[in-house]
Amino acid sequence: MATAAAAKRKPVFIKVDQLKPVTSGHTLVAKVLSSKTVLQKARAGAGPGPAAKPTKIAECLIGDETGCVLFTARNEQVDMLKPGNTVIIRNAKIDMFKGSMRLAVDKWGRVEVTEAASFDVKEDNNLSLVEYELVNVEE
Repeated sequence: MATAAAAKRKPVFIKVDQLKPVTSGHTLVAKVLSSKTVLQKARAGAGPGPAAKPTKIAECLIGDETGCVLFTARNEQVDMLKPGNTVIIRNAKIDMFKGSMRLAVDKWGRVEVTEAASFDVKEDNNLSLVEYELVNVEE
């Protein structure tokens, strides 16, 4: 019984243009086009020592041959998402920020640098530039 639960599913890789608002569990391969640090500060209230790790957040434009999207990288992820790198993003989710999509990986997901991909990024299809509006539908 324990071996059946431990069996891992094969990841289903998707393309950037298949991403939809407020969804999760995405696995994709993407190239990093740019990276801009938006927040860098020491954690408040943490005393000296190893607990006082700084918080670092960067917005990275990543994409594949179908389009691109902004990825919110946190702490160690910022160092992996350098422009020119190709990354595999596992178990990512789409967060909404000011009505637009942002791809993010929390503690349940993973970002890993892989060998350079052979595709060219389609930069004119930026999904983070599309603005969404929450509409309540009555049954």
